[in-house]
Amino acid sequence: MPAGGTAAFVKLSPSVTDYEREVTGYAYAARVLAPHEAPRLLAADPGLQAIMSSPLPGRVVRGLPLAPAVERHVHHLAGNVLRRWHDHSDPAPPQDREAIRASMKAQASEAAACLESTGAHLDTAQRSLVRAVCGELPELAEGLAVVYRHGDYSTRNWLWDPQPDHGGHGHGLIDFAMSQHGIAVEEFVWLCGALWVPRPDLKAAYLAGYGRALSATEERVLRLLTTRLGVSYLHSGLAKHRPDLVERGKLILTRMAHEYQ
Repeated sequence: MPAGGTAAFVKLSPSVTDYEREVTGYAYAARVLAPHEAPRLLAADPGLQAIMSSPLPGRVVRGLPLAPAVERHVHHLAGNVLRRWHDHSDPAPPQDREAIRASMKAQASEAAACLESTGAHLDTAQRSLVRAVCGELPELAEGLAVVYRHGDYSTRNWLWDPQPDHGGHGHGLIDFAMSQHGIAVEEFVWLCGALWVPRPDLKAAYLAGYGRALSATEERVLRLLTTRLGVSYLHSGLAKHRPDLVERGKLILTRMAHEYQ
């Protein structure tokens, strides 16, 4: 505990990159988010790659039983927080822009490699969509604006405090180890694959909080990135004999090819 006996959390980063990104992310959060919306960095040791942060009220949203109306409210708040996070982005340095280009090319190449091993498990529409990842993703992503991303903006990193003592705003955000520059829709991939297709009301609430709809190009890139995730799960599941990953991959691919709107 820090001086005075105040509770704190300590985290050991698995790599120098994670440590540096998280320290930078904490500084960014302190600048752009309210104190109740993100923990504060109390101490950091680069030698140990250790971080000490303040506690944040609330419970992790993933797996939390919420009534539909409350869940929509949480997603609206999450979209609002992310929009403010993105809006304060500094311009990406040239090396970060090159890293984004390399990432999009790598994801397109990964989809092509996965297609070879999973093609027999896909229907015609799914195979066509995976091929579109290979052929379209790098060029389409090149035209999208770059922001400073949280990097892992999924419900496992959202906190919900239904009875906060800070004026009624119950959404909090944790874990900045993947914070870096990238295209905004990368933040939405997990949500798209896991939640938004069967629950379009959550997508609508989230984007209402975010303050704008996605452009046609952003929607296409989001669909392609989520397809890449799905075929990667399927490939890994088949290679590792993991039925859970196979099921997850098939579900995402079915949603992207046949249900996405």
